[in-house]
Amino acid sequence: MARTTKHSPRVRALGAELREARDTAGMTMRDVAQKLGWHHSKYARFETGEQVPTPAQVSAIAATVGVPEAERERLTEMATDISNGDANWLKASSGHDELTTLLEFERTATSIVDVSPILVPGLLQTSDYARTIMAGEPPGEMERLVAMRVGRRDVLTRSKQPVDFTAIIAENALRQPMGGRTVMADQLRHIAKMSELDNVTVHVLPHELTNWTPAHAGPFILFDFAKSAPIVHHEHLSSSAFLSGAGDIQVHREAAVNLREAAMNPTDSVEFILRCATDMEDY
Repeated sequence: MARTTKHSPRVRALGAELREARDTAGMTMRDVAQKLGWHHSKYARFETGEQVPTPAQVSAIAATVGVPEAERERLTEMATDISNGDANWLKASSGHDELTTLLEFERTATSIVDVSPILVPGLLQTSDYARTIMAGEPPGEMERLVAMRVGRRDVLTRSKQPVDFTAIIAENALRQPMGGRTVMADQLRHIAKMSELDNVTVHVLPHELTNWTPAHAGPFILFDFAKSAPIVHHEHLSSSAFLSGAGDIQVHREAAVNLREAAMNPTDSVEFILRCATDMEDY
């Protein structure tokens, strides 16, 4: 298999799915490896994306951890797509697929740049704001997703190696009273509070800019990792793409630099956000 598949978005997404299935089953990596007659280090490499499992190996793992048949077929199909050479991008077929992959990348990233011209970045959302944008979900599912969204914040606040996070947020995302003015004012003050962390930097793109910026092309997230190639995430209405091609990474890295230059500096950004919060409350 081509070396380019190692650590690619689709391979790492498959590893994240296998890890989630194992955790759900309450099994350790040694448990799974022992049942399959493998050394635990071999199985560990499948979960981390260090080694690409064959479709047959994925099917065996899924059966061992008790994955339902339909889900087992989906995971096996992911492995088949990888073996066919389509490993450098991933089109998520459902919100669950995307969230599992996104959680894995957030958990293992050393730095994240989130360009967010439409909404507040997920890692900075309050539960009430998240609940508003997930209003289309069934009640029970919505609360589960909100809890997961808020729990993702741990990558920013954990005591050991918190991720270096930069948010570049368009003014329009700060001005729209999502969930009502009280909810939005609380959200804005939460962003300001999170910006006090040494590893969190917030920039605001003012709407008075007269020139085109890469933010006009839509939101994206750039992930950097200690031992893996960078990945870019694009989210769409019914699908999501994770890119790792060198050209794609360079374009998005340059876009992030350009946006930082166009945006307010961190101090002015936080002061602006707090003024927006006051405006929300006083309207």
